[in-house]
Order: sequence, then C-alpha cells, then structure tokens
Amino acid sequence: MKHPVDAHVGKRIRHRRWMVGMTQQQLADKVGIKFQQIQKYETGMNRVSASRLWDIADALGVTISFFFEGLVEGTPSAQTAGGDMMADKEALELVRSYYAIPEAQRRRLFDLARVLSEAA
Repeated sequence: MKHPVDAHVGKRIRHRRWMVGMTQQQLADKVGIKFQQIQKYETGMNRVSASRLWDIADALGVTISFFFEGLVEGTPSAQTAGGDMMADKEALELVRSYYAIPEAQRRRLFDLARVLSEAA
C-alpha cells in the first residue's frame, strides 16, 4: 500500500520533470538509474531514499523541500489532494510554454490574460 507522503513526493517529482521538459529517461540518466525506477517513484510505488531524492532535486534544479510542499502533518492538504491544477498536463504545458517566452513579452501576455479574464 502506498504511503500518502511517498505518493505526494512522486507527484512533485513528475510535475517538476514535466515543468522542465525532461523525460523519465533523461532524469534517470542524470541520476544514474533506470527509467522504470523513476516511474515507480512518480507513482509512489517505491519510496525515494534521502540520497536519491538529493540527486533528483539537483537534476531538476530544486531544493529537497520542494518535494514536500503542500503536505500538512504528513498528508497532502485538501488543495493538493483534490483540485490540483498542476496535475493537469495541459496546465503544465501552458506554464512551461509561458516561461519559455522572453520576459518583456511574457509580461505583456500576462497583462492581456488578466484583462481577458476580468472581461469574462
């Protein structure tokens, strides 16, 4: 049976990997393991050791604490357990694409999106 913390950490690994546009194979290569192990981590089927989480955090450019954000006393908060927008692959791709835009144009796009959402 999956522990909720292992499942949460796995989701955070998957989300960050998607955000940086990395495949499971690429992450596995950077960490020195097989991609199947990344799959098991991301589903929460296997626990990630402290040293492996350190390597994954380094490969994904985040701190270790990133993987535990959204946990409240060892369980996912209601927000992360239920309507997690970042679990939607389309939303993740949109965010990744947004940050690929140069900053000046990104700011203008953000202002446009705000105006459109207020008009809706």
